[in-house]
Parts: sequence; structure tokens; C-alpha cells
Amino acid sequence: MPTGRVKWYNAEKGFGFVSRDDGGNDVFMHRDALPDGVTELKPGQKVEYGIVDTRRGVQAMAVTLKDTPQQRTRRTEPAAPRRSPEELHGLIEDMIKILEDQVMPPLRRGRHPDRKQTGKLAEVMHAVADELEG
Repeated sequence: MPTGRVKWYNAEKGFGFVSRDDGGNDVFMHRDALPDGVTELKPGQKVEYGIVDTRRGVQAMAVTLKDTPQQRTRRTEPAAPRRSPEELHGLIEDMIKILEDQVMPPLRRGRHPDRKQTGKLAEVMHAVADELEG
């Protein structure tokens, strides 16, 4: 069976498209092709599917989910005011320095970085992502 990744899916409209792993044209996917109980798909989610040729083009049938994307839970406290572009630029520069100085060297040596450092870095990366999402 062919595999691919969800390009986009609109649950309200009940359809979306899958990018094929074999590099072919995108495949139309209707909600009727989804497994029972699945009502929503996330971009990048890996799927396996059958293909049927219709007069409108190739359509996915009997979709099987191969993975479920991990989602970060949103903070429940009120949103802080957005940082200025200059502050955000500084945060990103600091994050890059941490990556270059503390994460990349052990990876080059075939080792995982220290968990304490990566935990702190993950917090910084989440903060930057929250700022970028606005």
C-alpha cells in the first residue's frame, strides 16, 4: 500500500490532500476514507492508503494512520504581551549559540547531549515557538 504524509486536512469541509512518499502527485482524501472514530488529521501525519482512480483524479481509500503527531499542550495562563522583534531576535541568537556550543559538539562525537542542558534548551525553544505563534 502507498504511504504519504497529510499535506492538509479540513475537518469542517471533510477533505484534504496527502503528499505521496513516492513523489507522485498529491492524493485527494475524503473523510469517508478515514478510520472509524478519526475526524481530524494534522499536517505531517504519516498515513497508509489504498488508491482509486476517479474521473476527478486519484483518491485515497481505506486510510490507516501510521503515527500520530505529538502535540504540545498550550499554556492555560493568560498570554503575555509579545516581545519586540529586537528581543525575539536576541532570543533566537541565544538559542543558536546554545545549540552550537552545547548540543552540536556531543552530536558530532556520536553522543547525545546532557539531559539537563537539553531540558533547558527545550524550554527556550518552546518559549521562542510561543512567541513566533503569537
